[in-house]
Amino acid sequence: MTGKIEVLSPVDGTVLAAVPNERPEAVAAIVRELREQQREWEAIGPAARAGWLRKLREWLLAERDRIADVLQSESGKPRAEAEIELPFVAEAISYFARHAMEFLADERVRPSGLLSTPKRMMRIHRPFPVVGVISPWNFPLLIPGADAITALLAGAAVLLKPSEVTPLTALELQRGWQEIGAPAVFAVVTGTGETGAAVVENVDYVQFTGSTRTGQAIAHRCVDRMIPYSLELGGKDPAIVLADADLDRAVRGIAWGALLNSGQACISVERVYVEAPVYDRFVANLVDYVAGLRQGDDTMHYSVDIGAMATPAQRAIAQRHIDEAVAAGARALIGGGDADGPFLAPTVLVDVDESMTCLREETFGPTIPIVKVADAAEAIRRANQSAYGLSASVWTRDPARGAQIARALEVGAVNINDTVTNLFEMGLPHGGWKRSGSGARLGGAAGLHKYTRQQAVTAPRIRPLPWEPLWYPYGPRKARVVRRLLAAVARTGSASMWRLPARTVRT
Repeated sequence: MTGKIEVLSPVDGTVLAAVPNERPEAVAAIVRELREQQREWEAIGPAARAGWLRKLREWLLAERDRIADVLQSESGKPRAEAEIELPFVAEAISYFARHAMEFLADERVRPSGLLSTPKRMMRIHRPFPVVGVISPWNFPLLIPGADAITALLAGAAVLLKPSEVTPLTALELQRGWQEIGAPAVFAVVTGTGETGAAVVENVDYVQFTGSTRTGQAIAHRCVDRMIPYSLELGGKDPAIVLADADLDRAVRGIAWGALLNSGQACISVERVYVEAPVYDRFVANLVDYVAGLRQGDDTMHYSVDIGAMATPAQRAIAQRHIDEAVAAGARALIGGGDADGPFLAPTVLVDVDESMTCLREETFGPTIPIVKVADAAEAIRRANQSAYGLSASVWTRDPARGAQIARALEVGAVNINDTVTNLFEMGLPHGGWKRSGSGARLGGAAGLHKYTRQQAVTAPRIRPLPWEPLWYPYGPRKARVVRRLLAAVARTGSASMWRLPARTVRT
């Protein structure tokens, strides 16, 4: 170790704790131990692994108040938001533990033609030995919790490297794993970017959530090492409000989607396109609604709606986007940077265009830029101009039209008359298109399969002939059989109708 990292309160800057800044050689040693322990973890099977995850769920629920205290203290979230994350992880455990045996079962494969007919064939899902999970600071339990539990259920060992801004919640997760007496296949390493790089250098699969720039660097290194990876990166999520929308619902939903966690979410609504006939009314209603929201530090008493920015650096980025937009001709109808210290007032921006950073780059702050459009076609075109493609929302009273627009949007998820909903359904994939990432989390069976390697296994289904394997043309008799087979394939385009030689019998 090269000393400690101080974890600071975003609200008042006090030191909450100090955690180790692990060196690369320490990370490598931890991965070696995890890889050794993983063999038995895989061998016990999905039912036994699900049992351990259920024990972790019960521990988390029993410790929910303490965990919420820790999470709120290091993230600056309002109490209500700090308490959202644990139920999500508990539900993920319940869902994937319930389906683990089904999702990970060996799969029989039917023969595709003559050459495979004499064989029993299986597709088997074998886990990657050690999965490295590198998680961000904005959801310090929800994101690493979802990734770690699915990888563990798949049979992998997991090394979690949380953000150095919010490592304390992850250490609570590790404490729970140890206190339930689970096998030593889950560990947490704390540290800076050097520690994260060491994780990438040593594990067998990388699950990363964070900035596009860091994700690209990780992807390049994973390609060099010939290991797979999954990335959830930045977002610039659009909301499209059609003239027939329920405006009250649209206002509340878009405000929630834009200001959740002070806008510090990859799935935050960061652009709003409103059809001209309802533009003025939507803007006026949204400003009124935002004006009624409470901001501050509720000291764990559920008294505010919007909390602090997690870091001064992130507050500065959001403030820059606001200032640049206003300097270029935009208007801040509310907010604009008039809150003190770590807080940034929620800001509604109008008269914005794509030349402004607030519509091009990820803001990750409590801003709501609104654009007037002539029709849905213009809204779709502008929404798709972004380099990002994580999620979007469409607001309309016409379900068929909403579904049609959803299919035209270049994003990984679309919520009609809602925001964020897809993230809370374990059977749906959560992943980004374009610069928003590669791969997905959750998604039913795919949420476990992503952490496994497919293995093909064949075995004789019938009594082998002396000259098997069938397609090796050894000897004149075998050569005649092969020529007949090839001629049949040439005539029909398939070997599926070819009969096996008469001497072939079942065992």
